[in-house]
Amino acid sequence: MVACQSSHAPAPGPSTPDAARSIWSALGGSGGGRVASPPTSTASPPTKAPGTLPAPVPSVPGPTRSAGLTRWQLAGQRIIYSYPGLTPPASLLRIIRAGEAAGVIFFGENIAGTAQISSVIAQLRRAQAQSPVHVPLLLMVDQEGGLIRRLPGAPVLSEKQIGQSADPVAGAAAAGTGAGRTLAAVGMNVNLAPVLDVYSTAGNFVDQYQRSYSANPGTVAPLGRAFITAQQRTGVAATAKHFPGLGRAATAQNTDTGPITLSQSLAGLRGTDEFPYSAAVASGVDLVMVSWAIYPALDPNRPAGLSPTVVRQELRGRIGFTGVTVTDALEAGALAGYGSTGQRAVAAATAGMDLILCSARDVSQGEAATAALVNAQTGGQLDSTSFIAAADRIAALRARLH
Repeated sequence: MVACQSSHAPAPGPSTPDAARSIWSALGGSGGGRVASPPTSTASPPTKAPGTLPAPVPSVPGPTRSAGLTRWQLAGQRIIYSYPGLTPPASLLRIIRAGEAAGVIFFGENIAGTAQISSVIAQLRRAQAQSPVHVPLLLMVDQEGGLIRRLPGAPVLSEKQIGQSADPVAGAAAAGTGAGRTLAAVGMNVNLAPVLDVYSTAGNFVDQYQRSYSANPGTVAPLGRAFITAQQRTGVAATAKHFPGLGRAATAQNTDTGPITLSQSLAGLRGTDEFPYSAAVASGVDLVMVSWAIYPALDPNRPAGLSPTVVRQELRGRIGFTGVTVTDALEAGALAGYGSTGQRAVAAATAGMDLILCSARDVSQGEAATAALVNAQTGGQLDSTSFIAAADRIAALRARLH
């Protein structure tokens, strides 16, 4: 999430066939070598009720296999759910027990205090323990610091306050350590921070909430790196956001509420906005969140998170990131012209996004995204090799967390 109201050296992945098989073994697969069936017709959407357990489908051939996972389970490895209020609904618990969820994002409305949310997370973990997918859920929150904190506690200072402090690098590292400890204390394992946006104008969209370390990319880069390194040492994954950068968005430009276009030159985009991401990748950042803004210098026709040019060529190809990508909120106003929940999910997956963030506080949103991914897999709209590679990256991350 980009509004105040809302939201590597790459992660080591399987480098050999045996290592790759071990990831799917952790997911409940057998590592067997069954041959994939031809795609079936997708004239009608899947009819399975989410949270039930149909028979496994034939696996996809290759060194990393989905044997033992149904198509619904495989699709579910890409979905982050959300829910309303203080108590997870029974429907979400059923989906988790069925192995059809990658994780859950929490908001202020879900959190009454540390004891309450710790109890909720324990409940979610118990449900996951009953699932055929034997790696932890991704349990995430926006704990940037300053005004953007869902949990009480560290980091208290905003990024801007840290950037203006006497020892910013030490301050950023302390904030990362504090954020990690705050999340770990309640059982969460992913922080949707730090923000690496380089603000261009005082009081603009990012700066008005003090969410940027500096207007200087040479300052943002080492501070982001310090936060990431310190936080991930606590066992909590960090997320660099919002690639390729929202630092030029004007005060009223908010992708949560509507489409925005940021028209800077390619040289300016790479030299300023994207500059901190090379340091983040070098620090081993686990996730990168891609923004919903349109960047004509890269792709004039699609929001960044729906653009293969941005995700596959710029972030993965030019920057060299091989960790887990995560969308911003799938319900964002910036995507109003891009179809239904399911159509947006498929478009994001097609672009190369790994995790689909269904943050509307409605379990049915995640169910719709899952169904659409199943349908797109079955009909051949989504490439099986790329789909499994995304699930593999997510599985590797989950296997490293607690």
